[in-house]
Amino acid sequence: MKDKNRRKMSLGARLAYSFGAFGNDSFYGLLSGYLIMFITSHLFNTGSASDNAKMISTVTIIIMVLRIVELLIDPFIGNAIDRTKTRWGHFRPWIVIGGSISAVILLMLFTNLGGLYQKNALLYLIVFAVLYITMDIFYSFKDVGFWSMLPSLTTDSREREKTATYARVGSTIGGGLVGILVMPAVIFFSAKATSTGDNRGWFIFAAIICSIAFVSAWCVGLFTREVNSDIRKNKKDTKGIVGIFKALSGNDQLMWVAAAYLFYGVAINITGSLEVYYFTYIMGMPTAFSIFSTINIFLGIFATSLFPILSKKLSRKALFTGCIVVMLLGIALFSVAGSNLPLVLIAASTFGFPQQMVFLIVLMVITDSVEYGQLKLGHRDESLALSVRPLIDKFGGAVSNGVVGQIAIMAGMTTGATASSITAAGKTNFKIMMFAVPAIMLLVSIIIFAKKVILSEQKHAQIVAELEKTWGKKFDKDNETEVDSDVTIPTPISGQLMNLSQVNDQTFSSGSVGQGFAIKPSDGKILAPFDATVRQVFTTRHAVGLVGDNGVVLLIHIGLGTVKLKGTGFVSYVEQGQRVKKGQELIEFWDPTIKKAGLDDTVIVVITNSDKFSDFDMMMKAGQNVQAEDNVLELKAKNEEESAIGGGQVEPAN
Repeated sequence: MKDKNRRKMSLGARLAYSFGAFGNDSFYGLLSGYLIMFITSHLFNTGSASDNAKMISTVTIIIMVLRIVELLIDPFIGNAIDRTKTRWGHFRPWIVIGGSISAVILLMLFTNLGGLYQKNALLYLIVFAVLYITMDIFYSFKDVGFWSMLPSLTTDSREREKTATYARVGSTIGGGLVGILVMPAVIFFSAKATSTGDNRGWFIFAAIICSIAFVSAWCVGLFTREVNSDIRKNKKDTKGIVGIFKALSGNDQLMWVAAAYLFYGVAINITGSLEVYYFTYIMGMPTAFSIFSTINIFLGIFATSLFPILSKKLSRKALFTGCIVVMLLGIALFSVAGSNLPLVLIAASTFGFPQQMVFLIVLMVITDSVEYGQLKLGHRDESLALSVRPLIDKFGGAVSNGVVGQIAIMAGMTTGATASSITAAGKTNFKIMMFAVPAIMLLVSIIIFAKKVILSEQKHAQIVAELEKTWGKKFDKDNETEVDSDVTIPTPISGQLMNLSQVNDQTFSSGSVGQGFAIKPSDGKILAPFDATVRQVFTTRHAVGLVGDNGVVLLIHIGLGTVKLKGTGFVSYVEQGQRVKKGQELIEFWDPTIKKAGLDDTVIVVITNSDKFSDFDMMMKAGQNVQAEDNVLELKAKNEEESAIGGGQVEPAN
């Protein structure tokens, strides 16, 4: 009962976490998208256009460099959070501290710091750099802590999925609303009625967003609770940037998908960051950007819903290529749309619509590359592999911050500029950088993905099948398990007992993976048959590997061909490295999902270190109905003489 209470989250805690996601993405939208526009369009007003341009160029380059430097600091931030031990937990202190400090400093950056740049430009640049890197580091503490906190809120996968869904909705609305409100709000709060607002308008808008970020961080700190469990014990230090590059160099599929995503990420960040400039300075309709931002939110939700349907009909390569081609068509239309608002909205929406699907395709390939790397390299780098995508996202944002400032200078979109003041040459320069350069990068992304990324769903299924055959043996070789007594193995699930030879799969039925038994399930709950350590939970959640305190290395495999379901219908309650007690629930599955897909739902239980035992005696007859935790298989440990000869076979019950 105590464990179940820990699993269950209150609605208040879930809403608080969702509000935290809302504030977090609102803050990030302001930081990554609109601080640069404030700097280029309003911050510097020295009276000299050339001096303004120098300050803008220097500050935006400082931002780009500092954001890239901050990427090198990120692994240490994650490690510091893992090592934090307070009465309030690992994460909540950093969410509150990081959220509070970063909000205050970002608001300061939406001022001219008392006109310091006019008094001493060098001192201003130094103060700005110190404030910016401090703000960025504390925001990273808050951001990393916030999203890392999710597993600590509950040990129940279903509860996590619900909470993650709430949070995703909150973050989508938070990030989207900033784009919808930014120009109308800035203009509304400005002292003078201009098309781009003024310093007061930008400051008040920034104050609203920073206040939301501040309050939402405190709501997470006050109204959520972290659950202490074995899952959360720090097992090893973060490997950092060096570790990431080592993983890339050894895992060629991770490297190639990362390379494709890098070109894609820089391209969409540049074009996306310049869209508000297009509406403001090319069209002279800054408030129309709100219309596009509103459309974009709904298109993003629709695209996410459409992805599962398209992914069943098209290969990853075809879907990735198709999405990029649609984006290129959007860019082409955008480049000739001029000031025609309906045409611009169609073009911008065509460019933005596939982006959620590209994100999901890349995420799926990166996730599958975990098993690819495990098979190829002999070790599993799950956290390391999954850290590559956010690293590239941050790098793309950093590059776009630096590039956008230079583009604004080239196009004349600096302090005091309006749509009517932009020259034909300025517009041409702007369009080349907004459309032509990103289009080339997207083409490079297509080529890399099409020629180098081979991880299809079918390929991944083959890899997982191979890992299932070799996992236990590989573990035994690296970690000799001691078996010094006879062992009785209970069934982990209720159902009808089967001999392993009856399983409709040659690999399992032949005993090449190991000796054991099978169950035709009558329910969907997999329980730990003995006290053990979880050594592997496949990302598809259809199998789990245990190393028992009794020395037994056990693979529990749910169904045949179920890797194709990609985790649909399966809920895992455990993670790698977790200690489990006999009878503890490991996995829950929805049997109708397996049957609806036309797959066999037989649960296979295999002792992968069968060579440690001399005899395998079934204690019940095949065809009997058994309940979870009933003893069904007796193993006799080898003596020293038998160890030199070989293993035994399962003997059916009399």
